[in-house]
Amino acid sequence: MDLGLRGKVALITGGSDGIGLAVAHGLAAEGVSMVVAARNEDHLAASAKGVADKHGVKVVPVAGDISRSYDVDRLISETERAFGGVDLLINNAGTGSNETVVNSTDEKWQYYWDLQVMAAVRLARGLAPTMQKRGGGVILHNASICAKQPLGYEPIYNVTKAALMMLSKCLSDELIGHNIRVNCINPGLILTRDWVKTAKELTQGKDITWQEHLDKIAKDNAPIGRFASPEEVADLFVYLCSARASYCTGSTYYIDGGWLKSVG
Repeated sequence: MDLGLRGKVALITGGSDGIGLAVAHGLAAEGVSMVVAARNEDHLAASAKGVADKHGVKVVPVAGDISRSYDVDRLISETERAFGGVDLLINNAGTGSNETVVNSTDEKWQYYWDLQVMAAVRLARGLAPTMQKRGGGVILHNASICAKQPLGYEPIYNVTKAALMMLSKCLSDELIGHNIRVNCINPGLILTRDWVKTAKELTQGKDITWQEHLDKIAKDNAPIGRFASPEEVADLFVYLCSARASYCTGSTYYIDGGWLKSVG
């Protein structure tokens, strides 16, 4: 199926690993050039080169911490310098947390707010005008099932992802008149390096392997009984970027193996 994306330009935050890297490969396979952003410069450069070499598209790495407004400003400037703007914005950067509301500091709350909400606000504010001049585009937010079905050990993550989901809805209403579609994706259990790293730490010295630990998590939570690969999630991102999804805007799409326990 031709998704009609060849020649488009994307910006992907958190693009050096996990879901972001899988989205980069998925879009590049469709002929999309891109800027990929992440914090670790060396790892980002290697990931960007891997995407470019495999798919033959231009990939520009821009290292920085998008929880900081000046790094977002620099990312926007580098993107406009490289491509003159973008057609597709994938707000993917984010990370889990571990705290209680009572014992978490203002500084931790602020960091997650800036990383998972304000970065998306700032990037939309900076890139939507040029996206409009290019004839329209797509903005996708990678939130989480935790935006609707919270996990008890990470209240800050739950709250900021819920805010990101609402931002997506508000932004979709604001921008659809400019032919810019905005949607949100809420993944469930996705097998990323962070999950593997944590599982290995939790099972060290115990009579259970990290694979068995993750298998139990999947079977306890997702009716499908397994984790998804980043590539399975990336396929949904790529589809929603395409003209095949031209009537999709202002919605949140769950890709969670049936984990969500509510409807609507």
